Amino acid sequence: MTTTQTTPNSSTATERRRQIEAVCLRLLARREHSRRELFDKLALRGYERSEVEVVIDELVGQNWQSDERYTEIYVRDRIAKGYGPLRIAYELQQRGIEGVDLDAQADEQGGWLNLALDAYQGKYDDAKALALSEWAKRSRFLQQRGFNGETIKQVFGELKIKLAKADAKKIS
Repeated sequence: MTTTQTTPNSSTATERRRQIEAVCLRLLARREHSRRELFDKLALRGYERSEVEVVIDELVGQNWQSDERYTEIYVRDRIAKGYGPLRIAYELQQRGIEGVDLDAQADEQGGWLNLALDAYQGKYDDAKALALSEWAKRSRFLQQRGFNGETIKQVFGELKIKLAKADAKKIS
């Protein structure tokens, strides 16, 4: 006996709606997803945006999907992994979330400076005099993590990190 699997295009509207809802619920059961993530994943499965939008609106109404809840969890997770505001804001934008006050959650954990210090100290030793190339490497690390130039400058100031004398003379 052979079973035929229905594709998104070969079923009735009611069946497609049930399929979309089942896929959404399966995805949401694993972890929170933003609206855009759900749209993107369902588009990859061949569902039309208009069909998906109705189902997602119902899931939002039933509180199965919430961009606010997704954002809170996502930001908390990224902060815990040592990422800064620029990177987190960019990643959220890619997921369809904009206009989030990241500072409020960072303040709950000591502020961006303390988070940058934690990220830096988790990766590097406590050397106080660095060669220019090493100083640049460590600065790039914090930039790639999403911390701005002012915060990076504060990290080096807080830890009293200076350029090695030979490199400092070359710059002067």
